[in-house]
Amino acid sequence: MVEVHLATPLRPLVRGARVVSAEGRDLRELVNNLEASYPGFKERVLEPDGSMKVFVNIFVNDEDVGFLKGLETQLKDGDVVSILPAVSGGSERLALEIQ
Repeated sequence: MVEVHLATPLRPLVRGARVVSAEGRDLRELVNNLEASYPGFKERVLEPDGSMKVFVNIFVNDEDVGFLKGLETQLKDGDVVSILPAVSGGSERLALEIQ
């Protein structure tokens, strides 16, 4: 099981939870499994073509997946995944727009 930490804008999708548990061999499968449990989750994190949204940062064990294998980053039991909005400039303004 993987522990998934979610930013505040995503919490309404998971019944207000800050942390949820999910399974997945890689990030893509993890997101698909979260979508199965929490409909609407995937569209907030991924583009229609399946790529990561520009203003979403995903970390596996504190490492930015942009420097790993993106959505193909492998996961194992005990990993911690954090899904966070990008921060715009130095203004502390959140750039992630989640409707």
